[in-house]
Amino acid sequence: MASKKKKYYAIWKGHKTGVFDSWNTCKSLIKDYPSAQYKSFPTFEAAKKALDGNYFDYVGKNKSFKSGLSPEQLKKIGLPNYNSISVDAASSGNPGIMEYRGVDTKTKKQLFIQGPFEQGTNNIGEFLALVHGLALLKKNKSNRIMYTDSRTAMSWVKKKNCNTKLERNAKNKPVFDLVDRAVDWLKNNTYETTIVKWETKAWGEIPADFGRK
Repeated sequence: MASKKKKYYAIWKGHKTGVFDSWNTCKSLIKDYPSAQYKSFPTFEAAKKALDGNYFDYVGKNKSFKSGLSPEQLKKIGLPNYNSISVDAASSGNPGIMEYRGVDTKTKKQLFIQGPFEQGTNNIGEFLALVHGLALLKKNKSNRIMYTDSRTAMSWVKKKNCNTKLERNAKNKPVFDLVDRAVDWLKNNTYETTIVKWETKAWGEIPADFGRK
């Protein structure tokens, strides 16, 4: 069996900053730190270079992307609607450390971010990001649409229920507190925002992607 490739973790914001060669160490240094900033790299040199720069130059950037779809398929799909926001979540493990955020689709300016939370799942994060986005757009009386790359989260929002199999415990209480608030918001509010599936195969990673893949 092939050995797992080693990774190095740059932490820009955390209980301690620097480059670390263990995910467990990185995890302990970002746990419970509001809006922690971190990313993995394949070499120590790459992580050190990134640490000397700006976090947002390395995270959330769409890598060089070339669609595998035919010209006819791309024409049918068209371009993204930039009068929109995009949301996404990231989870290191399932369950694991989870966070979510929303950005302006065109400029990638961050509009909100929550986490990291000690124990969550990607699906829960995607669901929370959508509801957070709905509440923000309604509050601002915005006519923007909202993009997500998660059909699961879209279905949960439509059903007004977070249908996760994750069991509640002391570690994930902060996550489920947000889930309960989100479900309550959906059941007690109406909204006109259109939620649209982001076409990853045509456009690349969603602009809100954390870029940690």
